[in-house]
Amino acid sequence: MSNNAAYDRYWEGRKLWGGLVNVTRSLARHTTNLVVSAERPLEVADFHQEMVYRTIAYAHYLRHHLRDSDPLVDLADLLPADDLQKLSSQKNVPLYVLRRMGERLRYAWQQGWIDRCHIGIAEGSLSNLTDIQGACERIRNTPIPFAYSVLIHRIVAFYCFALPFGIFSTVGVLTPVVVFLISHAFPGLEEIGDEIEDPFGTGAEQLPLTALCRTIEVNLRQHLDEHSLPEMLQPVDDVLV
Repeated sequence: MSNNAAYDRYWEGRKLWGGLVNVTRSLARHTTNLVVSAERPLEVADFHQEMVYRTIAYAHYLRHHLRDSDPLVDLADLLPADDLQKLSSQKNVPLYVLRRMGERLRYAWQQGWIDRCHIGIAEGSLSNLTDIQGACERIRNTPIPFAYSVLIHRIVAFYCFALPFGIFSTVGVLTPVVVFLISHAFPGLEEIGDEIEDPFGTGAEQLPLTALCRTIEVNLRQHLDEHSLPEMLQPVDDVLV
């Protein structure tokens, strides 16, 4: 059933973004715990903040990437100015952010701030983010085949048309009521499948990516012991975006 296929896509998308929340938290912990220097503590502290902000930016940029929205509107304070100037020419902005994070980790290793055996741990988190992004892009770029959806719609329509002839001898005068209820339920299920086929949209039935990104931002900025934090998003008319 197309409805089952659509829900599988929706649930996989939710698991991927749940994994994204966990990996970003781990990456922030790796950055602040494994990148250390007794000789240049202030510079390392700035590096911690930079990498955590880049991690927050990555989550936001991935959200915009999956929704085909403009990422440059509300994220100008998360990346250095030289990186922001290059974003407009990038076809895949979150992938560029990951590349720059890898380059910055290499810089920390060159400065002697992180042990060679520890850099693999942080790089592993970047690889996990790459895997999550690739899986999200696979869901977004591979819709349920049109022919499959059309066939299901036609089968449902034919079933609802033929239903009264099959049940009249059993339910008698209640046939219109039974047919109405079933004809309402089956197309409704198909409509739900159409709504959740793309789990990364902005509709009421899609995943609340903006709220998930806000959760990541608040958690990671608290990891830096910041106190001026954005408010967690609350549902509007029982809907999170």
